Amino acid sequence: MPRGDKSSYTDKQKRNAEHIEESEKDQGRSEAAAERIAWATVNKQDGGGKKSGSANKTAAKTTKTSKTAATKKAAVKKTAAKKAAAKAAPAKATKKTARQAAEKATTKTAIRKTVKKAAKKTVAKQATGKAASKTATGAPAKKTAATGARKRAAGKT
Repeated sequence: MPRGDKSSYTDKQKRNAEHIEESEKDQGRSEAAAERIAWATVNKQDGGGKKSGSANKTAAKTTKTSKTAATKKAAVKKTAAKKAAAKAAPAKATKKTARQAAEKATTKTAIRKTVKKAAKKTVAKQATGKAASKTATGAPAKKTAATGARKRAAGKT
């Protein structure tokens, strides 16, 4: 097929190009420029000729697919960022940050995990601080701190 051959276009596309060409001529364009603009417009709208055997059948589909793929990738990145933030937030081990991280989490299970992690960290900190004072009196420091932290964490959610 020689370059510039319009046989692969449908009748509708040809009619559309004629209308666009007439409109361009009315606006003062030369005949060659009007024809070039008309066919360029048809190609942009439909992705080229659409008759069977034409090589440009997938041109329009490819652009739509790439847009949806980009949208899906962006959504995946957002959810990954949310999960990373939920995991990183409990590292500070304060009640306030644990509560804030739990509020930002999207599911109930994520909230429970966040609260449990924060409770464990506070238990570990309290156990190391109170171990020296509690061992003198004979009370088990780790068990007391763990139950208190769990109760506080359960009351905050």
